[in-house]
Amino acid sequence: MMANLFSIFDPSTNFFNLSLNWLSTFLGLMFMPYTFWLIPNRYSYLWNFIANKLHSEFKILIGNKFQGSTLIFISLFFFILFNNFLGLFPYIFTSTSHLNLTLSISLTFWLSFMIFGWLNNTKHMLAHLIPQGTPSILMPFMVLIETISNIIRPGTLAVRLTANMIAGHLLITLLSNMGNNISIYFIILLITLQILLLVLESAVAIIQSYVITVLSTLYSSEVN
Repeated sequence: MMANLFSIFDPSTNFFNLSLNWLSTFLGLMFMPYTFWLIPNRYSYLWNFIANKLHSEFKILIGNKFQGSTLIFISLFFFILFNNFLGLFPYIFTSTSHLNLTLSISLTFWLSFMIFGWLNNTKHMLAHLIPQGTPSILMPFMVLIETISNIIRPGTLAVRLTANMIAGHLLITLLSNMGNNISIYFIILLITLQILLLVLESAVAIIQSYVITVLSTLYSSEVN
């Protein structure tokens, strides 16, 4: 039962032993604003409005030291958002529910932040290991705790996104499997619950994209 339940997340579609499910990761390119090849419209104005709002917020978090670096995090937001939403459609593989993708993204960002910080701002990075006002006797323990918390950051980012995507999909799948064994009155209630869960999952898709992007931005601001 559990193997069949979790099989909805397995990349099983293949062509000459090449997994085709991961091609859904690039379907987000279809939702890019049309201003790249067409006249502006309301759709492109909407995405430009969202991008400008994100830019103004991320600029405050990062500061003015790295000009244009907000574009990286805005792109990350849209990439995760598109993949989260596409996973809500039938027969579309949810790439963000796999640690292969989420851990690759979080590790790439975390390693780049750490390498840049330790090579260019070594004193600043060392100062982050001991919070201000820490007693001398607790300094070794604080260094150990801060080091561990820093190391597990990419794992927590990846697991947070993966777990939220898996939880909603599993709940919807479990409820949908009950449709063959209940009466017509309960089916109406089940359909209502499924619609509400889809609305909730849509909100989770947006919230998780925003949370992952903001946390990545905060981690990058610590190396300045």
